[in-house]
Amino acid sequence: MIKYDRLWITMKERGITQYELYEKYHISHSLLDKLRHNKNVQVKSIDKLCNILHCNVEDIMEHY
Repeated sequence: MIKYDRLWITMKERGITQYELYEKYHISHSLLDKLRHNKNVQVKSIDKLCNILHCNVEDIMEHY
């Protein structure tokens, strides 16, 4: 199982809110909902988040 708990921590450290992801970076509400509920997301979405947050994949997700 993949969990995205680290994403919210990384966002807080970078000072980026979910609202900013939606408004400024055009991350969809449905993607944010999938991340909140640890559902499957495309690799390109993870790549986009890494670029926005200037971080590595392991700063966003974790395999359990």
